[in-house]
Amino acid sequence: MPLLDPKRTVAELKELRALTGDADGAQRVAFTATWLKARAWYREKLQALPVEVAPDAAGNLWATLPGASPHTLIIGGHLDSVPNGGWLDGCLNLLAGLEILRRLHAQYRGRPPVTVRLVDWADEEGARFGKSLFGSSACSGSLNMDEARALRDRDGIALPDALRDVGIEFDAVKESGTELKHAAAYLELHIEQGPVLLDLDLPLGAVLGTFGVERHAITFRGQAAHSGSTPMNRRKDAFLAAARLSPEIYEIARRSGGGVCTIGSCTTKPGIVTSVVEECHVTLDQRHLDPVALGRMLAEARAASERFAREGGVTVTWERLWHIAPRPFHPELIALCDAAIAETVGASHCLPSGPLHDAAEMCGAGVPTVMMFVQSLHGISHNKIEDTKEEHIEQCVTALDRLAEKTIEWIVARE
Repeated sequence: MPLLDPKRTVAELKELRALTGDADGAQRVAFTATWLKARAWYREKLQALPVEVAPDAAGNLWATLPGASPHTLIIGGHLDSVPNGGWLDGCLNLLAGLEILRRLHAQYRGRPPVTVRLVDWADEEGARFGKSLFGSSACSGSLNMDEARALRDRDGIALPDALRDVGIEFDAVKESGTELKHAAAYLELHIEQGPVLLDLDLPLGAVLGTFGVERHAITFRGQAAHSGSTPMNRRKDAFLAAARLSPEIYEIARRSGGGVCTIGSCTTKPGIVTSVVEECHVTLDQRHLDPVALGRMLAEARAASERFAREGGVTVTWERLWHIAPRPFHPELIALCDAAIAETVGASHCLPSGPLHDAAEMCGAGVPTVMMFVQSLHGISHNKIEDTKEEHIEQCVTALDRLAEKTIEWIVARE
C-alpha cells in the first residue's frame, strides 16, 4: 500500500464540502458555528496520528509531529471560507498537508529528520470583519492592534468580542509569534484563483511571491450645477475627471510589465440626474511583485489624476487606505518547488500571486517561504463554481509531498 494516498485527500475534501457547505457553496466563515464544526471534524482526522494538537493565542491550530531536530518545516492552510465560497480555497492546503503528515509518520516511524508542523490559520479570508490574514499577521507580529480592535461585523459585533466567544483573548494574540521560534521553512499549496495556468494548459506552478498592494481613495471635487442650464464648456464636472482615469490605469498597468490596477468603486454627489457632479469618489487598487514598479505605477496614477483634474477645472485629493510591500519568496525554495512540479507532471511554470496569502506573512516574518499553485477551472474563486480537476488535485498532493521531502533535506543540509 502506498504511503501517500492523494485520492484520500479528494475524498476528504468532498466530505468537508458535504459537512459545511450548501447549495450556495462553502459556509465556513471564521469564528462561526460552521467554522467550529469544520475544526472539530479536522481534529478527528488528526487523532489517528501521533501529533500534538493545540491552538495558539491567536486561534491558529497547530498539529506538531516532533522530529529528530527542533528545526521546523511548517505547512500552512486555512479551513475558513468566504460566504458562498468554493470547496477548495484554503482547505485544499490543509488536507494535502494532512496527507503529507501521514506519509512522514509512516515512512519515518513517527520521527522525521526535522519537526513538521501543520497550521490551520484563523480567519485568512477576513470575510466577517474585513481583516484578511488575521491569524498569520498576529503570528508574524504585523497585525495593527488598534485597527483590528475597532473592527465590527455587519451586526455591530466587535472583533475582540467575537474572539472571546471562541476562547481567544484579543490583547494576547501576538503571543502566537512564539510558534515561529524554530521555523526553518514554510510551504503553502493553493488553488491559483486565476486563469494563468488554465490558459497555459498546465496543472501546477511555482509561485514567485505575492504582489505588493497600494490601495487609495481618490476624491475629485468640482461644482454642482443644473444639468439643463449649464453649457458643456462651462462645467466643472468631477465625474468627467474621474472617468478619464479609468482607461489610463489600464495603460499604466500595461507599461508596468506585470502589474494590475483596478478602480473598484465609484460614488458621486449630489448623485441626482439633474445636477453636474460636484464630488466623485473612487477607490484604486494597484499591485505588482516589483516594489520599484509598484511605486512607479502609483506615481503615474497620481500624476494622471492631477492632470485630468487640472484640465477639467476641478481638484483632486488622495488618501491611502492600505499598503503592503511585495513579498518575494525564497529563491532556493522556488527552485525546489519548480523541480518537485516538473518531477510530478513534467512541466512547470513560475508566476506571481495577485491575491494575498498567509505565506506573505510568513515571508515577512523572515521565514524562508514558497507557495505552489494548482490550476483553477474557469479561473474563478470565492464562488460556488470554483473547481479543479480531480486529477490535478491528486497531482498537487504528490508534488507538495515531493516539495516537503526536498525541503526537509534542504533544512538538514543547512543545520
